[in-house]
Amino acid sequence: MTQEKQPTFDIVRIYTKNVSLESPNTPEVFKLNVQPEIQIQLGNDHREVDPNIHEILLRVTVTATYKTEAEEGAEGETKVMFLAEVEQAGLFLIEGFEEGQEAHLKGAYCPNILYPYIRPALDQLIAGAGFPPVMLSPINFEAIYADRLAQQAAEAAEEQVDA
Repeated sequence: MTQEKQPTFDIVRIYTKNVSLESPNTPEVFKLNVQPEIQIQLGNDHREVDPNIHEILLRVTVTATYKTEAEEGAEGETKVMFLAEVEQAGLFLIEGFEEGQEAHLKGAYCPNILYPYIRPALDQLIAGAGFPPVMLSPINFEAIYADRLAQQAAEAAEEQVDA
């Protein structure tokens, strides 16, 4: 009787991979009484570093911009208040899963594990630069992953029609 190997998932390590902050218009920006426009970009990536050991990377970039006062006959200029980026990574043992299940773990489940670590790291980075922290909302990585799959399926269907 052969024994099927059970799928295995484990967190090997969670770590901060990269942190950066730019605030090119300090200290002048501290004198302003403006409400910045906040843009948040989210990205994730993965790579196999050893057999069945995958590095999953979650990147969050927060950019705060503001408009300078318009001068006569000209529009105000958009300037960067700060740009903060944190890359949180994890090493995960992923073994014995079907291809679709493994893709789901890498694209949704692991980012869900990493996200709680990235939020305080970003808040601390931004507050340490003298700005109020940006409260990141919870993110539904399952929905993002499902949207990405639907988009890939639509693109594949479109390519077949064009062929």
